[in-house]
Amino acid sequence: MVRIGPYELSSNVVLAPMAGVTDRPFRQIARRFGAGLAASEMITSDVRLWTTKKTQRRLDHAGEPEPRVVQLAGADPDALAEAARRNIDLGAQIIDINMGCPAKKVCNRLCGSALLTDENLVAKILEGVVAASSVPVTLKTRTGWNRDQRNGVRIAQLAESCGIAALSVHGRTREDFYEGAAEYETIRDIRSRIGIPLFANGDVDSPEKARAVLDFTGATGVMLGRAAHGSPWIFREVNYFLSRGEIAPALPISEVSATILAHLESLYDFYGEETGIRVARKHLGWYFEKLQDAPDVRRELMAASTSALQFALTKTCLDRLVEDARPPLRPGEVSQRAFG
Repeated sequence: MVRIGPYELSSNVVLAPMAGVTDRPFRQIARRFGAGLAASEMITSDVRLWTTKKTQRRLDHAGEPEPRVVQLAGADPDALAEAARRNIDLGAQIIDINMGCPAKKVCNRLCGSALLTDENLVAKILEGVVAASSVPVTLKTRTGWNRDQRNGVRIAQLAESCGIAALSVHGRTREDFYEGAAEYETIRDIRSRIGIPLFANGDVDSPEKARAVLDFTGATGVMLGRAAHGSPWIFREVNYFLSRGEIAPALPISEVSATILAHLESLYDFYGEETGIRVARKHLGWYFEKLQDAPDVRRELMAASTSALQFALTKTCLDRLVEDARPPLRPGEVSQRAFG
């Protein structure tokens, strides 16, 4: 098993932090299906901005399973250190530093993967946050700024020397954004140079791919991001395959239905009516895109103006799928389905 500081993870398959996706409701679902870790959405190190509703929600870990991971983004070592201390006081048990986000609005502030262009600043940030933190500090990064500046190995060695407890590496440069195929050679090189836990990230979208990436890189674990959109049960499937070498039995459609409906309720409760409906639309689009034999009801779901209507439309569609999945009646058997 994987150990990060005092925490022994239940699985070496973890959820990648994703802005607009890995809120508390989604993290709880991913953990329930076997994700060994589920980091928060990125939180700015500028504590002056923490009064916004968005950040207040990101600081909310009520009911979340341990260890609770908070990801911080910023470029000022002192600000990041202070943000780490405050989040620890609020219940964070692992601090993760973002040096992987490729978004322009992040990189333009020399945050995220833009930090990979300044190794001296990287060292100051890592040393400062580790020194300020009473909990393990981890790092999420990429293989480099661009293909001509692929310095992922040096960043990894620097991270280990600064006291970083675990490292996650996305197999693309910032220049690649999310285009093309992830490359794992750099991650394999990193594995040969460091001794701390290493999670390989990028294009890990199936149990078989997870196994292949682990075998090729020698990484400690894998980190799944976009593959979890609309199918948070992928952690169950990957864990099953890695432990048994077999494809997991399909999750019953009744359990899929119950998960989706519970997810909607948790979103309405967490965000409130207006924002809850809006966030739910995104997840429903992903769910119904991946559900086999599901009717195309996305337009209706997107148009629903109240949570009650959105939930009712979703339930009606899912109930139909559950009904269609039931085995046919045997000769002479009286159906009770019309009364159920």
